Amino acid sequence: MYIIIVGCGRVGAELAYRLFQKGHQLAVIDQVASALDNLPTDFRGRTVHGEVLATDVLRRAGIEQADGLAAVTNSDSLNAVVAHIARTVYRVPQVVVRNYHPRWRALHEAFGLQVVSSTSWGAQRIEELLYPSFARCVFSAGNGEVEIYELSVPEVWHGRILQEFLHGSQCLPVALTRAGKAMLPGPEERLEAGDILHLSSTMDGIEMLRERLTMPQGG
Repeated sequence: MYIIIVGCGRVGAELAYRLFQKGHQLAVIDQVASALDNLPTDFRGRTVHGEVLATDVLRRAGIEQADGLAAVTNSDSLNAVVAHIARTVYRVPQVVVRNYHPRWRALHEAFGLQVVSSTSWGAQRIEELLYPSFARCVFSAGNGEVEIYELSVPEVWHGRILQEFLHGSQCLPVALTRAGKAMLPGPEERLEAGDILHLSSTMDGIEMLRERLTMPQGG
C-alpha cells in the first residue's frame, strides 16, 4: 500500500516506521522541517516539508495515488480538514484521523471520519487498571466505547443461569469456554465455577456486573 502520514511528531514517526517495516510505501508530511528528524535514520520513504493544506504539498506527497492517509498532527481542526479533503476530493480509500483533544472528538465524528482518540482511550484503560482485578479487557472497539472482557465465573455463581447473571447489565455474551472447549452460550446456559466467559460490554455494563458479583443473590 502507498500511505501518507500527515504529522511527524511521536505518533506520526512511530506509525510511519511501523508501516515502513511492514513493506509499505510511505510519504510523511510536516510543516516543521525539524519534525522529520523524528523518523529513524534507516527510514526509507518520501518526506515532504510544507503546509499540508497547500495543493502542491499534497500532490508532491502523491495524494492522487494514495491507498491510505492518516492525519495525526496535534491540531484537531487540521486533521479533520485534511482527512475530509483526502476522502472527498482525492477519494483516498482508507482515511484515519487522530483526535488530540477529547473536546474536539465530535468534530471528527461530524465529518464521519474513522477516529482514534488516544487520550480518551488511554484514560479509560488507566481507570480500568486501577480497579481490583475482575474482568480483563481483551479487545477494544472504536475508542473503548465497547470492549470484550474475559472473566472467570466465581464459585458464588455456580449453577446460576447466564441470563440471570447478565440481566440489565448492558453485557452481551460472546463465548463461554468450559474444560477447554468454547461454545456460543444461550440465555438458559447454567454456569459452572471456573467457566471462562467473554462478554461484549460498555464500561458502565462491566461495572454493574462487578457490583452484582458482590451480592450473593446476584442483585
